[in-house]
Amino acid sequence: HQQMGELIASQRAILEDLRRIEDKIQRSDDRSDASRTKMHRRIDEVVGAAAEVQTAVATLEKDVREMKPVTDEVRRWKLMGMGALGMMGVGGMALGVTFSEALRRIGMVIIGRGG
Repeated sequence: HQQMGELIASQRAILEDLRRIEDKIQRSDDRSDASRTKMHRRIDEVVGAAAEVQTAVATLEKDVREMKPVTDEVRRWKLMGMGALGMMGVGGMALGVTFSEALRRIGMVIIGRGG
């Protein structure tokens, strides 16, 4: 009876060890499942953010494409305006020289008569 009791006690100890091992494996599996779930959620978030960025870039490209003709036109106006300002400057300078020359001649006539 004693050997039978020892055998039963030994069997119970082995079964208890197996239960503990099963519990550890189950907890490990649970942690792994939670970790995988978290990782999948993060990947989904990154994919969603990438899709949003892609949509924003596509919209931005479309907007830039639409703005380019306007920008080119404004640039052309600016160049034309700068050309016109330059011509006005040359004309103004010529007019100023002419006016100055006219005043000088009038002064010479006045000074020439008075002297």
